[in-house]
Amino acid sequence: QVQLVESGGGQVQPGGSLRLSCTASGFVFRIYTMSWYRQAPGQGRELVATITSCGSTTNYADFVKGRFTISRDNAKITLYLEMNSLKPEDTAMYYCNVSPSTGTRLDWGQGTQVTVSS
Repeated sequence: QVQLVESGGGQVQPGGSLRLSCTASGFVFRIYTMSWYRQAPGQGRELVATITSCGSTTNYADFVKGRFTISRDNAKITLYLEMNSLKPEDTAMYYCNVSPSTGTRLDWGQGTQVTVSS
């Protein structure tokens, strides 16, 4: 059974930092290009960052470029998102899943809430 479990969210002030984690099970994590997505209230889900299976290549949405860093540890079957210089507009539920480039989609996890406010 495929399972994605996101954690690490919370409430921070503008300019603060958070590190999100996503633990995976039920599929061969190490062969998949993985991504982080987010969904703000009343908005659609959007792609935030992507990392190839071996971690050699990363891509970021323009709105997080230079502030967020995606990484992975295939031995720990975990995906990470380091978020710095957080802005109120980063407030959203954050999810991990396989990259759109795979042409597939796994069942979504419960997500982890990130709230940026003073």
